[in-house]
Formats: sequence, C-alpha cells, structure tokens
Amino acid sequence: MPAVQTRRLMAAHSSVLRAGFAAGLISLPGLVLAADAGTTPDLPDLFGIPVDFILFGLTLAGVALFHHYTLQVALAGLAVISVYKILLSPFKEGAGAAGFVSHVGHEWVILVNLLCLLMGFALLSRHFEKSRVPAVLPKFLPDDWKGGFVMLVIVFVLSSFLDNIAAAMIGGAMAHTLFKAKVHVGYLAAIVAASNAGGAGSVVGDTTTTMMWIDHVAPLDVLHAYVAAGVALVITAYFASKQQHAYSPILRAAHEHTHVDWTRVGIVAVILVTAIVVNVIVNTRFAEMSDRFPFLGVAVWVAILLTAPLRRPDWELLKEAFRGSVFLLSLVLAASMMPVEKLPAASWQTALGLGFLSAVFDNIPLTALALKQGGYDWGFLAYAVGFGGSMIWFGSSAGVALSNLYPEARSVGTWVKEGWHVTVAYVVGFFVMLAVIGWHPTPKQGVAPTAPPAASAPATTR
Repeated sequence: MPAVQTRRLMAAHSSVLRAGFAAGLISLPGLVLAADAGTTPDLPDLFGIPVDFILFGLTLAGVALFHHYTLQVALAGLAVISVYKILLSPFKEGAGAAGFVSHVGHEWVILVNLLCLLMGFALLSRHFEKSRVPAVLPKFLPDDWKGGFVMLVIVFVLSSFLDNIAAAMIGGAMAHTLFKAKVHVGYLAAIVAASNAGGAGSVVGDTTTTMMWIDHVAPLDVLHAYVAAGVALVITAYFASKQQHAYSPILRAAHEHTHVDWTRVGIVAVILVTAIVVNVIVNTRFAEMSDRFPFLGVAVWVAILLTAPLRRPDWELLKEAFRGSVFLLSLVLAASMMPVEKLPAASWQTALGLGFLSAVFDNIPLTALALKQGGYDWGFLAYAVGFGGSMIWFGSSAGVALSNLYPEARSVGTWVKEGWHVTVAYVVGFFVMLAVIGWHPTPKQGVAPTAPPAASAPATTR
C-alpha cells in the first residue's frame, strides 16, 4: 500500500482509537459489573461505581498521562488502593490487614513468577543479542520491508512454544541489531502483538492459555484461536514493517567476518528448554501444586545461574528490568484487589469486550473469572485476553518487558497512535474467526455442561 494511503488510513482511525481507549478507561468497571449490579451491595460507590474501580481507573489514567513517571504512579495507586481496601472495602479473603495479608499470600506465586521471568528474560535477550545471531540474519531475510515482516513471523512462531515474554524479548534483541538500534514504536507494538498472537492458540505459549489447560480445557479447544491470530499478524506485520522500513531500513548485508558465539546460543537454548520442560511437567503431572510455588520463574533462574560461568550475564540490566517489573507487579496486584465478582453472560460480545479490557486490566484475573464462569468458546477467549493486551504497552507482560529495552515505548498516546494497526488487527481477526469458525462454547474436560435455566431459551447445539 502506498505511503499516502497508509497515512490516510492512520489518520482515519487515530481519533476513533483515542476516543475508544479514553472510553475504556472511564467505563472500566462497566463490562465486569453489567451482569449483576447487586453483586457487591455493601461496597462504597460513587454514582453506582465501586470506589475501588474509580481508584484503579485513576491509576491507569495517571500511567497514561504521566508516562515519564509510570513507576511512581503505579506504586502510589497501589498504596492508595491497598489502604482503602484495608480500611473500607473488604477483600475476598477477609477484612482489614489480615485480609490484605491473606490476599497477597494468594497472589504471591503469580507475582514472583512474573518478577523472575521479566528479569530473567532480560538477561536471556542480551545473551541472544551478543551471540551475534541477529547480525547474520540479513543473509536470510529480504532486504526491504518484507525483512521486518518475516522477523515478526519468526516472533509469532517462537511464541507458540516459548513464553510470550521470551519471544518478545528475543524479537526486541533482533530488531535492535537489524534496524541499527532505531526501532519505530509501531514496530515495537507489532513485536508485542506477534508474541501475544503466537501464544494465543497454544497452551504453553501464554500464561492465560496455560491457566485454561490447568483448568481442564483441552489444548485443541484453543487451537482455532490461530485463525484470528494469523489474520491479526498479517495485518499488523504489514503496516508495522512499512513503518519501520520508512523509519530505519533493515541491514542489507551481514558483516563478512561475523562469527556466531555458539556458547551463548547454547545458553539461550538451555534456559528456554528448561522453562518449557518445567512448564509442561508441572502442569501435566503436578497441576495441583502449580499455584503453590513459582516453579517456572525459579527454573529459569536456576538455568541462568548454572550457565553463568560459561558466559557472564549482563547483570547491569537488572536495575532497569527490576523497575519495569515492579511497575507491572503493582498493576497486577492492584487489579487483583478489584471486586470483580461476575462477568456478563458468556458470549462472543463479552469475549470481544474482554479483549479491550485486557489492554488496561490484567488478563490473569479476567481469565480466572471466565474459567470459573464457563460457557465460553475457549479459542475466542484465548485470542481476546491474549492479543487484546497488545493494544497498550502495559496491557501485557510482553509489552512491559519490551519497554524495559525501549523506554520510548512507555507512552500510551504514542503507542496507540503509532500502533493503530494492532487495534484494527484485533477487531478484524476476531470477526474473521467468528465468520469462519463460529461461536461454539465447549465444556471443560470432565465438566458436564451447565443446564440452562428453565425460563431461558434452549442452548444452541454444535
């Protein structure tokens, strides 16, 4: 598509996207409380909206507006929400300080896993970059915009069997070399989108799909998410690659005397294989213990420490990675305190809305609630909560991890404006899957489908 047409298309969508995300921040509680306004009658509210959600919405708005102070805003928001919950709004686990301690005790495994993975994969991505594999890629990639397109496809494929954080970080390392450290924000958004899309149809590719697997959703019941994810990848990869080529073209040739450091390649492989093996073993043989200890994060760090004598990791990266990790953990913990008791009735409309909500609200508790509720087409849910988080930089852990490497990405306005194609791709991909596959709710393995109430219409059979 010519550059003029691309700019016109961007302009046509930019105002709609900005308005949509503004409305999303304002109406954050609307989707999750619409089904039952009386679910939490004892909570203080303002104009019918629980104060908890108002405080969380203000925190998100602060992150969006003050992108140079995201960590400070997130920590301040967490502190205010925590104090408010302790004093006035009981936790699910109980009231007061004891309830807070019990709640953190319930969430600590998720938080520690995320911390370990975000920091560990920061070191992994530097190992990969120093292996000089990205420097030899120009031998195999097209030397125009299609080179950037192919690189995003590589990230997509990697994420189908790796954690999406690792895939995004490897993609960021490749982009740093291939584009001479000048990476367009729209392309960064596409890297995150490709990593989240690649994990959408795989039960080992994303935390949310792994949660479904643990909760007895069959792996084949999320596989068709790749119909939407593949469409979304093509759309965002095309436009992002054009943006990147205009901004900083790909290296046209590899350096003649570049030698791959195979020891570092081996270290990267050991870390990734360890993560995959531990993830599969824990979730297939010891699923009942998976929420008791951060097995995956600890396994990654054991592999990092055991391989450290072979090549020294760049420990200096951990300072910035820790700041980014604390930012994400603050939002995850704050989101987990929200009084979300029930989602609207399971439908494709609800799934579509959850994708937009995932851009500003942690998708882990949303997925847990949807699993508890049941009645979803799990492929649609996996695509929505996975790819949907790509629409804003802090909407997924992959986006936060990549922003540690590229601080210029930490602007909601810039991300939405330059990465407009991610939102368009999400919507188009969703409706293509709806048209091609259709909405087919599937009960979890070993769980009998819930009979509809006597007053409701008969359920549609598959």
